[in-house]
Amino acid sequence: MKTHSYLIKYGEIGLKGDNRFLFEDALMKQMRIALKKTGGKFSVTKTNGRIYVEALSETDEEDVYRALRRVFGISWICPVRRVEDHGYEALKEEVLRYFGETHPDRHVTFKVEAKRIRKTFPVGSQEMNADLGEALLRAYPELTVDVHDPEVLLHVEVRNDAIDIYSGMVKGPGGMPLGSAGKAMLLLSGGIDSPIAGYRVSRRGVYIDAVYFHAPPYTTDRAKEKVVDLAKLLSRYTGPIHLHVINFTDIQLAIYEKCPHDELTVIMRRYMMRIAEILARQNGCQALITGESIGQVASQTMHALYCTDAVAGMPVFRPLIGDDKQEIVDLAKEIGTFETSILPYEDCCTIFVAKHPVTKPEIADIEASETLLSGVIDALVEQAVAGDEVILCCDKKL
Repeated sequence: MKTHSYLIKYGEIGLKGDNRFLFEDALMKQMRIALKKTGGKFSVTKTNGRIYVEALSETDEEDVYRALRRVFGISWICPVRRVEDHGYEALKEEVLRYFGETHPDRHVTFKVEAKRIRKTFPVGSQEMNADLGEALLRAYPELTVDVHDPEVLLHVEVRNDAIDIYSGMVKGPGGMPLGSAGKAMLLLSGGIDSPIAGYRVSRRGVYIDAVYFHAPPYTTDRAKEKVVDLAKLLSRYTGPIHLHVINFTDIQLAIYEKCPHDELTVIMRRYMMRIAEILARQNGCQALITGESIGQVASQTMHALYCTDAVAGMPVFRPLIGDDKQEIVDLAKEIGTFETSILPYEDCCTIFVAKHPVTKPEIADIEASETLLSGVIDALVEQAVAGDEVILCCDKKL
């Protein structure tokens, strides 16, 4: 059956009380942006606390699902048949027709779940459950009732403006709609973790920009292109990303020359955080995002993270902090960043790594080592920020 109407269900937005309409409007805005990529024409409307998508032109149903499954705030996408109220007997006939068209294989278990939102409708919810179920069994004797775990859950909702009939539900990404929770700066490397960290925070309604630290000639242009590709893939969910490319070579060389080698990674991370915060403040961000997970590598021990955070003057979000690697990999595969992340092009963090990095750095020791950079590092940081290359990353493909 060709679907033309979709009922969009959301989760947390329904708990927002008097401000709910603001979140609904933000969600509808993002839905319209996503649906444009299908090339079709759609109407996105809100009626009595429900959001509906109506296809106004011929469209590929899978394209619709693909577009909407990337819109944060959507919990479920339900292909729905909306019918006018022509009386209960007419509704019963419509339900039988709908089931016959949408479920050609009727050797399944089913359950009817009716809701009478409009109380003037003459038949109550429980009565509809029993009566419609009986009518379906008479029409399609192959069916079997299962009220606990049915293979087909048939929804019939009598609403104020129409009656909704649906049985299919496609899972959305959940979360909150973009634009409802500020903006943050993601430290984006070419690895698996940082794109997922950006995805996780953006899923809470946060717009993101990103910063990538490039170290030519130690890292190649292909490494930079890999990060641009990751940002484009991520933008399918987050919206356009302004990627700030910072030449970090001279800073890394200065640290390598003047500081203890077992502290290289921690000190480099501290200067990355400093620069990321400068860019964040310049671009209206309220927080930083990193992809660290406790204990994954030497720079992600509790001691190292404490030393890194000490230079940050704004919140640092680490949404992967308690995840294990397989959980991160699974999500990377799900959203389509994994294959790009594992391409063999190293970033600057992997080039200047000590053979035996300190795993329990003391902040007093790190700060003392950084004094060795006095008279040099401030000018290098200023030069790096001034040379910021900004690339707008936006994947226009569906």
